[in-house]
Amino acid sequence: MQPLIDNARMFGQRPEEFAQFAKGQSPEVLFITCSDSRVVPALITGARPGQLFELRTAGNIVPVYTSATPAGEAATIEYAVEVLGVQHVVVCGHSHCGAVGAVVRHDDLTAVPAVRDWLAHAADEPKCSDPGDPTVAEAVQNHVLTQLERLRSYPGIAKRLDAGELRLHGWYYEVHTGITREHRAESGTFETL
Repeated sequence: MQPLIDNARMFGQRPEEFAQFAKGQSPEVLFITCSDSRVVPALITGARPGQLFELRTAGNIVPVYTSATPAGEAATIEYAVEVLGVQHVVVCGHSHCGAVGAVVRHDDLTAVPAVRDWLAHAADEPKCSDPGDPTVAEAVQNHVLTQLERLRSYPGIAKRLDAGELRLHGWYYEVHTGITREHRAESGTFETL
């Protein structure tokens, strides 16, 4: 923990670099990814402060849209699209994902009831021909595609897609290699960026 504290102290010693951020934010991208500590959007993309609006959830899950029950995830998506006017939304899954792995393996999650309930209500079981694969690559990639479909049901997203003002991207990040792949609709596969 101490190295993190030391860096935080040093980080604030350059106020001139951060003064511009008091004027507001105008990111081009909403980046939806897993809460996993090995997935760091700014490192993967090289983004600087103000370039990515982030939503991190266990398993990079986008809940089914409902206006009846407000949720932090839906509020974040709505704010990014309707208020900030992002032009791109990336859903980035990753190899070795514990959440997706738990779903496809049908892990017993009784010891972590909040995790169990989150995965049960928020995640459809993704197609996976080899649940024993530690990377769960096929499952994660299918899971990313499901989250993209869920995004299309959000009213603000649907409106901006119809107007040609927004693009959705499905990414798969390999934590063991650092390689990122993007889903290509024309081939139906995830290909290296």
